[in-house]
Amino acid sequence: MRMSGAPAASTPARPTDAERVRSVLAAAHSMTVVTGGLRTEVRQMDGSDVLGRFHLHPAPAGPEPVADGRPAIRLEFTDIAPTPVRDRVRARVTVSGRLLTPYAADLAESTCVEYAHAVLETDRGRSYIGLDELDQAWPDPLAPYEAGMLTHLVDDHPELVPLLLRLVPQPTAGTVRRALPVAMDRYGITLRLEHHQGHRDVRLAFPTPLDDVDQSGARIQALLSAARRLSHPNTLPA
Repeated sequence: MRMSGAPAASTPARPTDAERVRSVLAAAHSMTVVTGGLRTEVRQMDGSDVLGRFHLHPAPAGPEPVADGRPAIRLEFTDIAPTPVRDRVRARVTVSGRLLTPYAADLAESTCVEYAHAVLETDRGRSYIGLDELDQAWPDPLAPYEAGMLTHLVDDHPELVPLLLRLVPQPTAGTVRRALPVAMDRYGITLRLEHHQGHRDVRLAFPTPLDDVDQSGARIQALLSAARRLSHPNTLPA
C-alpha cells in the first residue's frame, strides 16, 4: 500500500493530529454510532476505511439554522494498543455531524454526513480537526498492519525488544521493569517503558519515514543494526 501524495522534505517526527485521526478510522474494527438518542455498537467491520461508509460533506457557510430536522450523529472510536502494555487506550476519536441521508448499521450504501468536527484525545491532550485538515491527511500506510506487526514482534521475536532498548538513553532505561512496543507508524516505533509507579513512551525514529508497508522491514533492520553497534546495552531485570 503506497502512500500517494505523501509529504516530502519537511516531514514531522510523528504523525499530525489529522493523520492520527485518519489512521484510527482506517484501522478501526469497531465503532459506536450515536444518533436519535440511541447508541449502536458496530463490530466486526470489514477492515475498510470508515470514510468509505460515511461520506463527509462541508457545512454550509453562515450561521446554522436553529432547527432543520437533520438528526445529529456521532461516531466514536477507541484506539487500543495491540500489545499487553499498561494503559492500553492510545487514543479516542469522535466524529460529529448531522445526517444528510438515513443511517442504518446494515446499510449497503454510504451515509452522507454534514461534518462538524473530529476530536482526537490522547495523553498529549485534545485537539479539534476540521474537514479540510482531514481531507488533506493520509492514513498511515502501516495502520492496517500495525497490530499484526507489533504482536509478531512481541510473540515471535521477544529478544529484539531488549535490543531496541539499547537505543534509549541509559539514565532513562535504567529503572525500567518492562519494555514493550506500543505503537508503530511511518516515522518510527514507540516503546512503552514501564516502571514500578508508572510508564513512559519513547519514540525510536526510523532513518527516514516510509511511504509503503513493504519498506518497514528495512527500516526496522536499520534500527536493530544501530542498536547492535552500541557497546553498552541496557538490560531489563530478570
